[in-house]
Amino acid sequence: MSDDYVTYDDYDRAILQQMQRNAAQPLEELSEAVHLSRNAVWRRLKRLQDSGLLKARVALLDAQKIGLGLTVFVSISVRSHSKDWADQFTKVIRSLPHVQSAYRTSGHQDYLIKARIRDVQAYDELYQRLISRIELADVSASFVMEELKDTTELPLP
Repeated sequence: MSDDYVTYDDYDRAILQQMQRNAAQPLEELSEAVHLSRNAVWRRLKRLQDSGLLKARVALLDAQKIGLGLTVFVSISVRSHSKDWADQFTKVIRSLPHVQSAYRTSGHQDYLIKARIRDVQAYDELYQRLISRIELADVSASFVMEELKDTTELPLP
């Protein structure tokens, strides 16, 4: 975790909140929503991007509509905790396109992975690819039955 905080003011906060909800809105709409001129908003956006606070502007797809309607959380325990093993694991995980996020965690499991897949058979294919490429001690999966909240929006203090 980094302590490289980027400072921002109330106008930046308003811009970032708007951008998190709709990064594709025209600059004119954004400037109207935050009560700043178009040029002022553009300069602030540029500064927020250059600082790294605004990492990317992306399109969010409907996973169901592209045939990836099943979310699975995969808990992984490992035997090895060497740097070489961890580097290899990172390479393997980053090469699997269905894996949306992966975390090294504390507690009973060592890693937690979130993947979007077509169905249980697709999970088995993902599982087989994973275990064929790296040694794992234990793998367990939890399939999402109902999505109660899923957002990319971060709260802005």
